[in-house]
Amino acid sequence: MSPGRLLVTGGGGRIGRLLARAWADAPPPLAALWQSRKPLPGAIGWSPLEGTEALVQALRGTPPDAMLVLSGVTPGPDAELDLNAELAEACLAGARAAGIPRVLYASSSAVYGPPRDRPFTERDPPRPVSAYGAAKLEAEAVCAQARAEGLEVCALRIGNVFGADALMGNAARLEPGEALRIDRFADGQGPERSYIGPMTLARVLGALAADPAPLPAVLNLAVPGAVSMADLASAAGLPWRWTPAPEAAVRRLLLDCTALAARVPLAPETGTARCIAAELGALPDRPPSLA
Repeated sequence: MSPGRLLVTGGGGRIGRLLARAWADAPPPLAALWQSRKPLPGAIGWSPLEGTEALVQALRGTPPDAMLVLSGVTPGPDAELDLNAELAEACLAGARAAGIPRVLYASSSAVYGPPRDRPFTERDPPRPVSAYGAAKLEAEAVCAQARAEGLEVCALRIGNVFGADALMGNAARLEPGEALRIDRFADGQGPERSYIGPMTLARVLGALAADPAPLPAVLNLAVPGAVSMADLASAAGLPWRWTPAPEAAVRRLLLDCTALAARVPLAPETGTARCIAAELGALPDRPPSLA
């Protein structure tokens, strides 16, 4: 019997490239099958916004066991964030047409909105304050409709993925001699966030895709506990310095991942800055060129 497969769309993005590197050394339970809009050896040639026919033909009647939808538009100058819902709908249409029974949709913790004095649970009503969060919530509505129509869709509200986050993005843009600026609040501490390292993310996604039990409609995804961004920068060897936190700065923004831990147990050390930084440094330098 041939091993199961996981079709990954949008693998050319930051998270997709991290996953490909992680899975190169530790393959997931379902073998990764990558989607690409351009011809690429070993990949499925399919542009989701151009219909489902190319996907159905490429799969030749042997649908993967699951689809991971990383396709989406992230914040940036002139970013067409409204395309997130359109891309979600196109990928879900592809899953239905090809007979793929399970879809994991990469949503974002940005759907929750303003921080509160406790971690967000999946039961908290989303109230996004950013255009990106609103766009991802619209995409989640598309997922919910598909689920109501019989397709098993789970929207993953992912926290910060180290290596694809603002901290590393800002570090990559530093000029020689420059240092990252990290907000320092009145208590002398910096921001705390829900994070996950790329290797742990790869393991969690692989486990969820292959989980024999039905998945919920929504699931928070991060490692246990709160991660100090200052500690993470230090653990990664990034140059940084304190800067006074502006009035609007957010001290803590955390996810409650109890539901995830019940499905994919994670060791407490996966939530430490040292472990998260080490995961990025341990990745093999073999990212594919996918788009």
